[in-house]
Amino acid sequence: MENAYIKLVTNSNAQHISLDDVKDLFSYYKEITGKTGTQLDWDYDNAAFPYQIKEVNHEKNWFYLKSDHQKYKAIIVGVGQEKIVDETGENTVQSYIQITLPEISTAGDKGKANEFCKFLAKKLEGELHLFNGRVMYFYKRK
Repeated sequence: MENAYIKLVTNSNAQHISLDDVKDLFSYYKEITGKTGTQLDWDYDNAAFPYQIKEVNHEKNWFYLKSDHQKYKAIIVGVGQEKIVDETGENTVQSYIQITLPEISTAGDKGKANEFCKFLAKKLEGELHLFNGRVMYFYKRK
């Protein structure tokens, strides 16, 4: 299993995130890619988001994206919080979105997961910790 995280830092435009918020962001992603497809006269929304949201587990704070497409299988999406020490030295709680590639995931899933991570981090102005360990900053830095 591989994991990527979108962490909501002090400069993010949200400090807390719920599963419903993440599902809303995926709906928005499907909507905008669908509009792009309409402009191009191409069924782009199915190519851009070849998944259905399945088995939302609110007690455990996760759901998964399942695909029937040949190139894609599944991506797990969860939300959580962790205790950290912030830049001022104070103990605080930081919210995050976790994107997990289970053993059955394909290279196509990893590519889509990277796209989704960047989209979510950009929309939330968060700190993206990619599958390869690199960090991308999407918030305004001082």
